[in-house]
Amino acid sequence: MSEPTPSDPVQPGSGPLEPAPGLAARRSDVVRKRVIDAVAVFLLSAVAVLTAWCGFQSSKWGGEMSIAFSQASSARVQATDYSSEARDARASDQSIWVQWVLATAQGDAQLATYIEERFTPEFRIAFDAWDAGGREARGPFALDAYVPPGTAEAAEFNDRADEKFAAALENNQRGDDYSILTVLFALVLFLTAMSQRELQPWVVRTLLGLAIVVAVVGLAILLTFPVRI
Repeated sequence: MSEPTPSDPVQPGSGPLEPAPGLAARRSDVVRKRVIDAVAVFLLSAVAVLTAWCGFQSSKWGGEMSIAFSQASSARVQATDYSSEARDARASDQSIWVQWVLATAQGDAQLATYIEERFTPEFRIAFDAWDAGGREARGPFALDAYVPPGTAEAAEFNDRADEKFAAALENNQRGDDYSILTVLFALVLFLTAMSQRELQPWVVRTLLGLAIVVAVVGLAILLTFPVRI
């Protein structure tokens, strides 16, 4: 049998095999699915880490809130103690003042002098100011010059209690913000998981795209939050 020459017509089926119809499309679908799966796995892993981080931060800020509330309560107790001290000092000075008024009204200068010598330093300042003012005020206790011991400390601890209470509320809000962000990332996980179902390609792409958008928004918000280690 003679060998076919180049000029001989090519017999059907004797040339190279042509790709089967639709094979290229199937390969493209496989590649596309692998890309979608890779993106979904990466997104699930990243969002899982971010969710754990948000839970950790929420717990930390919750602890900071508890500490601040405890400090506010402690400061309030100390302020109450100093207020009691100031109230007791005022009551004692008022008792001495009543005796001085009675001695003065009776014209007993010696007794009045004796009582004056036993004025407390705080009341002495107010008494001298009242006396220097021609005794026109209703009494030394009506002047700003009278500051019984414990008054300044009570005001200081009250301010500290207010400050710590405000910080506790702020820390509580920060913890709530991280908790809300956890819910947002949970939505990303849900959308990503749904995109792995056997759905129409456009539905899969829509779900995965929406998950990516929500994840990016959540990450942008997360970067604005304070961090506590």
